[in-house]
Amino acid sequence: MRTSYKNLLVAAATVTISFGAVAQTKWNMATPYPQAEFHTVNITQFVNDVDKLSGGQLKITVHPAQSLFKHPEIPRAVRTGQVEMGETIMSNLANQNPIFQVDSIPFLVTNYADAKKLWQGQRPFVEAYLKDQGMRFIYAVPWPGQGFFTKKEIKTMSDMSGVKFRTYNSTTEKMATMMKAVPTTVEAVEIPQAFSAGIVDAMVTSAATGARTEAWTFSTYYYDTQAWMPKNMIYVNEAAFKRLSPKAQQAILEAGKAAEARGWKMSEEVFTKTTDTIKAKMQYRAPSPALTKELAKIGDLMSADWAKAVGPNAQKILAPLR
Repeated sequence: MRTSYKNLLVAAATVTISFGAVAQTKWNMATPYPQAEFHTVNITQFVNDVDKLSGGQLKITVHPAQSLFKHPEIPRAVRTGQVEMGETIMSNLANQNPIFQVDSIPFLVTNYADAKKLWQGQRPFVEAYLKDQGMRFIYAVPWPGQGFFTKKEIKTMSDMSGVKFRTYNSTTEKMATMMKAVPTTVEAVEIPQAFSAGIVDAMVTSAATGARTEAWTFSTYYYDTQAWMPKNMIYVNEAAFKRLSPKAQQAILEAGKAAEARGWKMSEEVFTKTTDTIKAKMQYRAPSPALTKELAKIGDLMSADWAKAVGPNAQKILAPLR
């Protein structure tokens, strides 16, 4: 049933309807995150802005919560033109190109100021990669800093040994393995069920996701490590973009700039609000000095591996941070 629904949507994509001198184009957008997530709220404002700025020439329908494509399928669906627009957490593409892995290296950036510096160095390479893949980058917004949600108390890295640990890309899988935890891939929309079913016992994610999923109903402790600040990116199929009128193209670009600025501000606000919620609902902890030291060591090893994989461009990406 899902497949036929998907095919129907794809067949209906880029439909042009004439109303006198005005042509209206309809696009679909795939995102893996639920409607209530702040990233999706920002996207909703973005598509409304595109509608207004294009004078109604471009209508974009957002399909949240993996309802159109599963998270790992979205980049390929956009690249092949199955859907015109998509959202992906950048670090999901680390297997395709290591420039995306830098988003999830522990303790490389732990605050918004440094996250912006990293993005300044990373952005040209992200744009170039997507262009080579037949896609156009539109904007990116970070998640709040990542922390650990666990059922049991974690004082040192040895307490993570054998713990079934939720991962969401190759980078978090590598970190879990280095912690001697058991990596288990679970998408954001599946987190509560995975904990309830005993599939996972711990996860690393933002306070925003922890609050949205009501993590206090399935875990006890939150360790505010601010380990990294991964970004979600929004991108479009380049061929579909070029078929748009100049006015509609400009609408996407202008709305994208506004969405990026708004999204970074929203992320900071969500960080403060959801961290306060977590503090009130869970056993809130700062990581012990021993745990912090051990996590930093893992971060150093992952950073060295990343720099080796990227080559000379690694220094260009990190230059604004230095």
